[in-house]
Amino acid sequence: MNSPADNPPPADAKPAAASPVTRAHADFRECQFDSLVGPTHNYAGLAYGNVASQRHRAQTAHPRLAARQGLDKMWQVARMGIPQAVLPPLPRPRLDWLRGLGFHGSDATVIAAAHATAPQFLAAAYSASAMWAANAATVSPSLDTADARVHLTPANLASSLHRSIEADQVAANLRSLFAAPDFHVHDPLPSAVPLTDEGAANHTRLAPDFHSPGLEVFVYGRNALDASQPQPTKFPARQTLQASQAIARRHGLDPARTFFVQQNPAAIDAGVFHNDVISVGHQNLLLVHQDAFVDQPRVLAELQDRFQQLYGQTLNVLQIPTQALSLPDAVASYLFNSQILTTAAGDHVLLCPQDCQTNPAAQAVVAGLLAGDFSRGQRHLAAAHFLDLRQSMNNGGGPACLRLRVLLSRQQRAAVRGRVWLDESLYHDLCQWVERTYPESLTPAVLANPQLALQATAALDELKDILAWPA
Repeated sequence: MNSPADNPPPADAKPAAASPVTRAHADFRECQFDSLVGPTHNYAGLAYGNVASQRHRAQTAHPRLAARQGLDKMWQVARMGIPQAVLPPLPRPRLDWLRGLGFHGSDATVIAAAHATAPQFLAAAYSASAMWAANAATVSPSLDTADARVHLTPANLASSLHRSIEADQVAANLRSLFAAPDFHVHDPLPSAVPLTDEGAANHTRLAPDFHSPGLEVFVYGRNALDASQPQPTKFPARQTLQASQAIARRHGLDPARTFFVQQNPAAIDAGVFHNDVISVGHQNLLLVHQDAFVDQPRVLAELQDRFQQLYGQTLNVLQIPTQALSLPDAVASYLFNSQILTTAAGDHVLLCPQDCQTNPAAQAVVAGLLAGDFSRGQRHLAAAHFLDLRQSMNNGGGPACLRLRVLLSRQQRAAVRGRVWLDESLYHDLCQWVERTYPESLTPAVLANPQLALQATAALDELKDILAWPA
């Protein structure tokens, strides 16, 4: 069968020529880059403010099943004719990081000492949280940037110990994939409290189609330089206004096509640690909970006005009222962490976690969305598909958490290096690799066994060959 990525060249092909892509008529497609769940996937409960992560702390995880659930989601997307790519797990455990914290000796000695004296550091070193690619980076397509290149800023993830150690490895991976002149992979923002950045989970792009310059919407949790602004009182606000503004500047975005919105502190305190747990945008659709933003009526009116001015078209806002879906039900079901996708046939479909079927309120909202109940009878979604992602959901990550959206032209898709575009052959190779190398089950206590580190390292070494990973 043909690859959904328009048959990219083999891994040893030379990069595209050094010329920016023509903005018009270049066959732009929104590509989904999903991270594979890593072989050390476990429930250590490291994410403060993430209700699901805390609730499942110390329970038994199933890495093999988790990876298969993620792969099956990717394969369903690819079979819709949507370009779907695979990102590898990051190497774990980060023994180099533990050594930097003062643990010395052989690998086994370092693991034993960390387990005995600083088990949370050991859990952080083993964390497979990079599986949630929505936190990998913020991406601006070449249609939006001043130099007509795709700009990617890896998230510094400075608000969490276990995630802050991902930034350097993610940057290296992105530079390996996006090495052609059409791309600019920046360094992560400085790891400073006023510049905490959680990536695309707090960013969305609106446009009438895939070929028009977009309206990039940055959602922040707090203004780090103005304590008088609204703040959550229970859980931390992970994204700052200053980080979002810095990314917009370095990406060369047009201020007229850039929009900054503050997340509702009450939503953060209810467990909405990222904006993609309370709203999702795609093309001319914005699916949003009534309590997503500060001063939401004004924000939505301004967004709609800006969209109308830029494109002469209506931004279709599908606002779900609190009476239909409470904040606790929104967090429990992860309805807003669904993916809105445009199929090869041009239909908008919703990819929901299975929890949207088991939560009665969320199930009713999905049925209402398909019937046009929240848009004056107009049906903007052709179908909803429900996915079993229980292993990811137990740690607080749904369908949208697992993917990074990257809008690419045909030329840019061909310039992505490695065997990463998911087709039937790669899907089967990856499934076999997972069955052969991943633990069936894992508890945080097993992290003390140095054999797990050896097995995880061997598995990822084999994966490099499967993905023809570029050096």
